[in-house]
Amino acid sequence: MWLSYLHHIESRERPVVDRTLRPVTIIVPVYNEEALIAPALRSLLALDYPAFDILVVDDGSTDRTLERAASLEGRYGPVTLRVVSKANGGKASALNTGIALARTPYVLCMDGDSRLARGTLRSAMRHFDDPRVGAVAGNVKVVNRTNIWTRLQALEYIEGLNMARRAQGFLRVVNIIPGPIGIFRLDVLRQVGGYDTDTYAEDADLTLKILTAGWHVRYEGRAIAWTEAPEDFLDLIKQRYRWTRGILQALRKRSSWLASPRGGLAVWGSLLAMLFEAILWPAVNVFGNLLFAVAALSVGVPSNIFYWWVLLSMLDVAAAVYTVAMEEEDLALLPYAVVYRFLFITMIDVAKLFATVEEAANVRMTWGKLARIGRT
Repeated sequence: MWLSYLHHIESRERPVVDRTLRPVTIIVPVYNEEALIAPALRSLLALDYPAFDILVVDDGSTDRTLERAASLEGRYGPVTLRVVSKANGGKASALNTGIALARTPYVLCMDGDSRLARGTLRSAMRHFDDPRVGAVAGNVKVVNRTNIWTRLQALEYIEGLNMARRAQGFLRVVNIIPGPIGIFRLDVLRQVGGYDTDTYAEDADLTLKILTAGWHVRYEGRAIAWTEAPEDFLDLIKQRYRWTRGILQALRKRSSWLASPRGGLAVWGSLLAMLFEAILWPAVNVFGNLLFAVAALSVGVPSNIFYWWVLLSMLDVAAAVYTVAMEEEDLALLPYAVVYRFLFITMIDVAKLFATVEEAANVRMTWGKLARIGRT
């Protein structure tokens, strides 16, 4: 919380100036997004930035995605919208195609079903004044706050994910650039070989490639991407299962970095924090909760469980108030902090534990595609 606050103060003191408005290509990988692609592209054309390219990469869609995207191809004043198609190979493959075709020194990679805030590019590009910055992670927010699961995810993105990214951003070692919004130097992407296809978390894998190559990765809270979160509990668990296995795969590729601080203490600490969040913290949370409850009941002091829950809930509420205020978010999310830890986080941690065990056992899994309703 303290490091995220320092990042918040640091960011407020850095204004956007015209010299930071460098040319950017927005790469939009899409697969079977016919219901969303047209409004998504129109929203990109409305971004507040003097000149940029939009490059849509259709990854072998079997519906009318390519047709609807191609209908918008052309020039819109200083903005150019291009559409290309390729055989289906997955999101990483589509993004690599966009990287190869980009004609500007900076690129923004996003999800095809996300929406960007109008000021996103102006806010993010200023960080590249520092020649050591290779990439900037944006701020992902949940747009479909329609039920308890999506509202809890909205709070999680603000409190559990963005606060950590702010803290890491202050140290210039953000360890996961989120898929819905990441801004990169094109030459850095080409230097590290773009996205790999051997993990289920290509975003985390690419971020670690950039960090371990010696580049800084920063966070920009005003570069906002609105994304559609899973509305069904089973879809949510499947998503977090995949995220965990992908992160473990990305970390396993860098086992030598975990063993010693080869790239500096900040990078090493960021890798260890990722390992802690993926394996150690879920185990401590789940088994610690069970151990405390059993111990309290066995000695006849069940009231201790209630006091323990109150103390941890107070901590979560304080963190929620802090982060919601910092991001000027919806105060209606605050009551969900009361059930955030024991209902939501515990279930997510159970899914992480299963993912860890099955990754260690090399259990086969497939990507799958999260069903989208089209609320963005």
